[in-house]
Amino acid sequence: MGFDLLKGKRGIIFGALNDMSIAWKVAERAVEEGAQITLSNTPVACRMGEVVDLGKKLNAEIIPADATNVADLENVFAKSMEVLGGKIDFVLHSIGMSLNVRKKRVYHDLDYNYLNKTLDISAISFHKVLQVGFKMDAISEWGSVMALSYVAAQRTFYGYNDMADAKALLESIARSFGYIYGRERKVRVNTISQSPTVTTAGSGVKGIDGLIDFSERMSPLGNADAMDCANYCITMFSDLTRKVTMQNLFHDGGFSNVGMSLRAMTQYNKSFEQNDLKDMY
Repeated sequence: MGFDLLKGKRGIIFGALNDMSIAWKVAERAVEEGAQITLSNTPVACRMGEVVDLGKKLNAEIIPADATNVADLENVFAKSMEVLGGKIDFVLHSIGMSLNVRKKRVYHDLDYNYLNKTLDISAISFHKVLQVGFKMDAISEWGSVMALSYVAAQRTFYGYNDMADAKALLESIARSFGYIYGRERKVRVNTISQSPTVTTAGSGVKGIDGLIDFSERMSPLGNADAMDCANYCITMFSDLTRKVTMQNLFHDGGFSNVGMSLRAMTQYNKSFEQNDLKDMY
């Protein structure tokens, strides 16, 4: 059931691929809350993925775009304003990809061409979205732009690889551009640092299942799932959070502030007990 939190608002959702995607859930919730939206993903994803079905379900136009291509982004904003009938009130950037992760290149043996692509796709594309929106004056006053991040931007997580660097850059862009966009246009820019979530992109991270289990044991509230994140995004798109900008907002059940939890310590001690028993035989 919706509460009309986004009634009359217009939005662009980048990155919905299938029903495992956080962006997919955000799109569904945004429409439930009264918004009209457009969807954008790569041309290949739009042709071969499930986003076409989502577009039909939500009566949302799909605008293919390479998020690293400025001309494509200009088309997304122009077409969205045309289709939706005015300036954009909210934007979600849910875009990330690492060829180093996909090709199993470890962090101390990166392919730098892959690294450049990681940074361009996963972080610099966010700057491009913001810059295009700013130059076209396409985002309404008090509009909200969100990007999805992860705690690996601040702390080292085995297997997260060069995506950690991309997330650190993403958060820096939110702060730097958020200052300018807030000062000049009253547009707010934030990132959400989400719990590890089972998505198509996330499944490529080495040891993701173990990481999800570990964070579940560490977090006093447990992991936030994709729908939890979608609900948080809706709040950030709404007028209830007008004065929140330039923030990296941890949405992880408390994980980011826990050193050691009772559940994790119990499991840790059990592992030693089991090893001690093996040593006896």
